[in-house]
Amino acid sequence: MTILHALPVAGGILAISAIPGADGDLAGDLSHLADWRPSVVISLVTVAEFEALGAGRLASFVADHGARWEHLPVVDFGTPDAAFERRWAVLSRAILKALAGGGRVLVHCRGGCGRSGMLALRLMIEAGEAPDDALARLRAVRPCAVETAAQLRWAVSVRRDAARFLRHED
Repeated sequence: MTILHALPVAGGILAISAIPGADGDLAGDLSHLADWRPSVVISLVTVAEFEALGAGRLASFVADHGARWEHLPVVDFGTPDAAFERRWAVLSRAILKALAGGGRVLVHCRGGCGRSGMLALRLMIEAGEAPDDALARLRAVRPCAVETAAQLRWAVSVRRDAARFLRHED
C-alpha cells in the first residue's frame, strides 16, 4: 500500500506520496485514498508515467469520491514549466483555502519524493512558513522530499506573503 507522508499545514493536512498503484496494488491504494478523504489530489506525473503505471483512472476515481483532481505534469527530477506556473498562480490560492478550512491535500509524483516534495514545500512557504523550517518539517516525515537544487530553488522562490489572503479574504 502506498504510504501517505502527512503533516499539518495551515489548519489542514498536507501529504505527499508515490503515485497510487506504484507498488502494483492500484485497487488497494485507491481504497486507502478514499478512506483518507482528500479535498484535493494533485498529480505531478506526466501522461506517459500514468500510462506506464496503468493509473489512468485516478482522475475519475478522485472525482467520483468528491475530491478535486488537478494534473500539473512535471518531468521527473524537473521543475514547473510556464504552463504550470500560469495555472499555479490561481490554483495555489484554492489549495491554501482548502487547507485553511481543515481540508486534506495529497500531492503525488512517481516516487513521492522530488516533485511532490517540491510542491509541498512551496505550499508550506506560501502558507507562511519559513523555508528552512518548512523543509525540516517536510523531511522529518519524508527524508527524500525535494531531490534537486533546482526543485529547492523553485519551491523557495515564492514570497511568503501569499498567506495574507487567508486572513483578509472571504
